[in-house]
Amino acid sequence: MLNIKIVSWSLGIFTAISFVLCVIYGLIVPPSLHMAPFLEMVLPAFKWLTFGGFCLGLIESFLYGAYAGLVFVPITISSPAVGVSHHRVNSDEARSNHWRAAGDGKGDEMNKD
Repeated sequence: MLNIKIVSWSLGIFTAISFVLCVIYGLIVPPSLHMAPFLEMVLPAFKWLTFGGFCLGLIESFLYGAYAGLVFVPITISSPAVGVSHHRVNSDEARSNHWRAAGDGKGDEMNKD
């Protein structure tokens, strides 16, 4: 079962790190390849290369990721088709089922003379 706190924090930290990497990328590459226009469209009140803009973008990025976790986990838990299977199969059982299915006689018609 997914833990909403772990998933939300993980996605928040992931998106915050992604934001920092986008800013670093923008500082390294030529201006024609900057992510600044995209970041300014996606993050409200974000301004490129200002300390306040960077801090605000970092916070907004973290909150977007945390929000995705808050939405994703309840949807996954409530939907049995999407959720994690609760039936646990040990590796020996899975291996024997695989070989049993592989040797079920189908495809042996080619070997018959």
